[in-house]
Amino acid sequence: MGYEGVLLGMGNPLLDISSHVDQDFLDKFDIKLNNAILAEEKHVPMYDEMASKYNVEYIAGGATQNSIRVAQWMLQIPSATSYMGCIGKDKFGEEMKKHSKLAGVNVHYYEDESAPTGTCAVCVVGGERSLVANLSAANCYKSEHLKRPENWALVEKAQYFYIAGFFLTVSPESIQLVAEHAAANNKVFMMNLSAPFICEFFKDVQEKVFPYMDFVFGNETEARTFSKVHGWETENVEEIALKISQWPKASGTHKRITVITQGADPVVVAEDGKVKLFPVILLPKEKLVDTNGAGDAFVGGFLSQLVQEKPIEDCVRAGCYAANVIIQRSGCTYPEKPDFH
Repeated sequence: MGYEGVLLGMGNPLLDISSHVDQDFLDKFDIKLNNAILAEEKHVPMYDEMASKYNVEYIAGGATQNSIRVAQWMLQIPSATSYMGCIGKDKFGEEMKKHSKLAGVNVHYYEDESAPTGTCAVCVVGGERSLVANLSAANCYKSEHLKRPENWALVEKAQYFYIAGFFLTVSPESIQLVAEHAAANNKVFMMNLSAPFICEFFKDVQEKVFPYMDFVFGNETEARTFSKVHGWETENVEEIALKISQWPKASGTHKRITVITQGADPVVVAEDGKVKLFPVILLPKEKLVDTNGAGDAFVGGFLSQLVQEKPIEDCVRAGCYAANVIIQRSGCTYPEKPDFH
């Protein structure tokens, strides 16, 4: 089987702008350490100031894009992965394109004339970091872009689709188009619960696409929120994973498999009415640099084996390997070649 374009991701591309700053900078923009927030009006000037005043590192980020980049890195097969999302026509958009190409991902960005490229400022002081995300153009993706012949061709070519739940806030119509295509053509469609607020405030759009999901990823906090929102009255992650896997499906070709990570605790996999637990690779505390992107990396590693039709055990092992690599580095970055066997 040829691997070109086998995996397609869609999501919110954000350019991570990472830098060591000082306390004065945090005070000036009213940023607290070890926090993650959405940018407000007062934060708008900080992005340019960071870029001009400090030694910044640019990393193509955003949840789905992180997972797709990691899958591409693990696969080491040129153009095995594709990605769509919306960026602005600006210098940060150019940075994003440059970094994605370097990562070997075939990106087809929708370029919005009116909004700047979405960014996430990663402010580091004394080893601790704070995140300030500004969605901007990422919020402007339109299904018209997906329907263009050159972009729909990527959908036709792909056998596996992965979309983080965050994209439900941007273009549920695009997600539905891809989900229905996957069901009609016996392809594999996968999503991530992504955040408790998605399960709570975007419950209706999430439920609409749920029957199409062949794989559901998430972490224990998201799983418990999902359970609460649906009135399941259980906090037991194994039970929740099982219930999610048994949710009705739009197509009977693939059974649904639920994969829930729990930080340092075992990964929970539910399929065929059974639950399996897989231990993660434990890391000494002093080697931990940054857990930012660990969940995205897990999914990327998992997908790299899944598209090669490897057993679930190998997929989970690859996910744990990728997450372990990422948390020992700053941001969602990785060495030149994976050392996974």
